[in-house]
Amino acid sequence: MPERAITWMFAALNTVEPPVLELTTAMIFEGDRSWSKERLPLVKDRVRARLDKLSAHLGVADWLDDAFSAGDLLMVSVLLRLRMSGILDEYQNLAAYVARGEARPAYIRAFAAQFAINAASTSCIGS
Repeated sequence: MPERAITWMFAALNTVEPPVLELTTAMIFEGDRSWSKERLPLVKDRVRARLDKLSAHLGVADWLDDAFSAGDLLMVSVLLRLRMSGILDEYQNLAAYVARGEARPAYIRAFAAQFAINAASTSCIGS
């Protein structure tokens, strides 16, 4: 695996994903709290700060580092979580990047494999 792909894998999971997960938590689990309306814009700003840099790096390129890699696979998976927030739509190049990633056979296979594992785990729990 190319060294840059590993770098992008770490970036997806350790730089971009934490504020994305924080946003998901704020929207789903904390949305009914009295302080949520004040907190949510701050969390969205943290997400946008990461996306601003990612969007600038990607520019008009198809992939993060020339050819599609495992780094793109992870980054697309992380960015997908932003769909419900609408923030991804603010970055046309990132929204197009996610769509390209989802359409890749490697992504489709990886998603199907993960779905199968999750379905098997869920059925074992219910037994």
